[in-house]
Amino acid sequence: MTTQLSSATNTINLYNRDYYLWLSHTAQLIKDGQFIEVDVVNLIEEIEDMGRSEQRAIESNLVIVLLHLLKYKYQPEKRTNSWKSSIREHRRRLRKAFATSPSLKRYFEEVFDECYQDGREQAADETGLPLDTFSTGSPFTPAEVLNPDYLPQN
Repeated sequence: MTTQLSSATNTINLYNRDYYLWLSHTAQLIKDGQFIEVDVVNLIEEIEDMGRSEQRAIESNLVIVLLHLLKYKYQPEKRTNSWKSSIREHRRRLRKAFATSPSLKRYFEEVFDECYQDGREQAADETGLPLDTFSTGSPFTPAEVLNPDYLPQN
């Protein structure tokens, strides 16, 4: 019993000393069925952080798509291929996230309005247009935001 406790304590210390080695070691312990030696507290924290990281990625990609769609809609004379490329890239990232984790689509819908407000503020900052130029409610539906062929017209 002392060796297991000592081994578990070493695993916890490893987390603080060498994160990557801790990850490798923890994975190996689980593969080997040595669950008593797993640093459960830190493992739970890491799993929860992974979920939050996935959510932040959805938010970030959504804000960028909305930002560029707004710029595309409200500044037609300044449209660039760079904006279109950014829209395409961040839509692709969202599609890939939904393909590997379909439950994130529900999160996308939950944060859509909040992300629109962030995109709206950023669009005002980047374009120099007054914030009230951009409608307070999204002129784009979630389906349009994800549609690879959709670009707003004036």
